[in-house]
Amino acid sequence: MIRILLVEDEESISNLIKINLELDNYTVVACENGKKAVEVFNNERFDLIILDIMLPGMSGIEVCQQIRLTDSSIPILMLSARSQPEDRIKGLKKGADDYLSKPFVLEELLLRIEKLLQRSKDDIKSEMEAYEFGNNEVDFNTFEARGPKGIFVLTKKEVMLLRLLIERKNQVVSRKEILQAVWGYDVIPSTRTIDNFILVLRKNFEEDPSHPKHFISVRGVGYKFVD
Repeated sequence: MIRILLVEDEESISNLIKINLELDNYTVVACENGKKAVEVFNNERFDLIILDIMLPGMSGIEVCQQIRLTDSSIPILMLSARSQPEDRIKGLKKGADDYLSKPFVLEELLLRIEKLLQRSKDDIKSEMEAYEFGNNEVDFNTFEARGPKGIFVLTKKEVMLLRLLIERKNQVVSRKEILQAVWGYDVIPSTRTIDNFILVLRKNFEEDPSHPKHFISVRGVGYKFVD
């Protein structure tokens, strides 16, 4: 199921877009402000973002910049009542993949969404979509996983950390590298945050979390994933 994050503070426009996307069998999560959108994005999986520029508190441009710190590939379609070339150029420079001025024709919006999703699908074909280790399985597209205790769903941050460690299999990944890759350069939580996430991965995937075989601590440096 394709999941779309819709960030639009005008209720009538948000409802119009949401209803029509759901009629096309998309799952839509709507947010009315930028701060909430970043929070939702960081904890859920999405395939595309529709982002209004003029938002209360935190602008769409700022939201786009925050998202690009941790995800450089998710398609972002910006909406704006501003139609000047310089506004469009600014949005694209800050990380948007497409830009549509208001008022827009609904059919054009749906077509652009379809094209962005298809392009994104083509781009990720070569990326790792699933992985198996021990008696565990993880699907990086759906965030679903299977471990010793059965089937469960990972959060977005857990998936990002797990993918990073698996891609660097048998290599020590420093805490600094983890912080930069998973949380972004300007969002630096305490190192205990990393430890807590590792504990969750061990709880979900290790046969005996107190004696891990896959998620190994390297004292004073970071962590290593072993298949």
